[in-house]
Amino acid sequence: MERPQCPSELGGRAIVMGMDDGNATGGGNRGFQAHPWRSRVLEEIHARPFAMITAPRIVIHYAFMTDSQAAEAARRRLAEWCDRLGQPRPDEGSRYHFMDVGGGRLRWENHAEFTTYSWDAPGPGPHGPVPKGNPFDEDFVPPGPLIVAVRADLIKDPKGPIGPLLSMFDPSSLAVSSLLGGHADAASDFHADADGFTRLLIVDRALAANRAGPLVQRLIEIETYRTLALLGLPEAQRALPEVQRVEDRLAAITARIRTETELDASRKLLEDLTQLAGDIESNISESAYRFGATRAYAEIVSSRFHAIGEQPYPGYDALSAFLDRRMVPALRTCQTTGARQRDLSERLSRTTELLRTRVEIELEGQNRQLLESMDHRARMQLRLQQTVEGLSVAAISYYVVSLVAYAAEGIDAVFKLEIEPTWVAALSIVPVAVGVWYLVRRVRAAVADRHAGE
Repeated sequence: MERPQCPSELGGRAIVMGMDDGNATGGGNRGFQAHPWRSRVLEEIHARPFAMITAPRIVIHYAFMTDSQAAEAARRRLAEWCDRLGQPRPDEGSRYHFMDVGGGRLRWENHAEFTTYSWDAPGPGPHGPVPKGNPFDEDFVPPGPLIVAVRADLIKDPKGPIGPLLSMFDPSSLAVSSLLGGHADAASDFHADADGFTRLLIVDRALAANRAGPLVQRLIEIETYRTLALLGLPEAQRALPEVQRVEDRLAAITARIRTETELDASRKLLEDLTQLAGDIESNISESAYRFGATRAYAEIVSSRFHAIGEQPYPGYDALSAFLDRRMVPALRTCQTTGARQRDLSERLSRTTELLRTRVEIELEGQNRQLLESMDHRARMQLRLQQTVEGLSVAAISYYVVSLVAYAAEGIDAVFKLEIEPTWVAALSIVPVAVGVWYLVRRVRAAVADRHAGE
């Protein structure tokens, strides 16, 4: 049966009534200037539209981990593929595109960290092989490492029991759910089959075409996002030994802080704490994105289960119950690891701050002692300087008085004034000493003024 075409698939873009290239405001423009992002925002709710399919149908879905460069390379290869088939190319910067290939419809999507290819075609039934001529042959170039491979078979069976249809699944991990108020049933054992596919069986009990497509897509998204969510578990297992090492080292340092009182020892402990803080921050930065993505993907899985209206099928575990038993412990491990990382970072910060405060107090004590010692030396130097100044005044005065005495003797010898040089020297002692003292004070004051100006 030919799959009805979804109007939103025309040209690979969503068609919104009353909207054009970005200037329309809907229902009459009236010349209003549109916000530059208005068209983009309006189209966002129509991004990744559901396909309209009817049973019997097979859907092959692959998801590959890609960075921005790999995703752009995948878009270029898809455009070349479209050119070879004579079909419209994907728009520049588009995140999804549809094309007809291999007797079916290929849906390409670009996500934040992965790229998906979903191909649906008339189905051979759950026990039949993948149709030949599908686009994933040896010429297909994967854009990155494969993370998800799903085969979903949609079959029509209005009233028959589901038991005879489940022979391809492992009974030990089989889960079956009734969906959309009994309009469909779904089953999976979440194992990879011989071809590497996780198998999904969807039984159409009374589905319209506009409900079958969304249901199949949501079930495939559940498998895709639950796989991506579990990528956080290996990251948690990688991070835990480092977290444990830092915790043990922090406990040992904290114990030493209580006993070590020397400044040099405190400084060494502070260096060790700084190193540990760098180690845990590096650990957090390496895990933060993965743990955040795990939380987001787990929420998407939960919302998809809510959207399909799942109910337990008698005699079997429900799909959500089966996944919860296996996903919840892994998700809690990721949450616990992230919480331990954040708690350890905070503890390191507090301990480092406390030790830094102690080191600063010890340094302030040493600085105070140093200042007191410097002050004592300054006072001693001042006293020594004053003593030297006094001795200098006395020495200079002695030499000046001696010169006065020699001058008096010379004058007496030349002019025969009968001057007693001894009395002249004695009388000059006081004025000479006062003059020398005054001169020394003036020189010291001039030197002090020059240093103060500098």
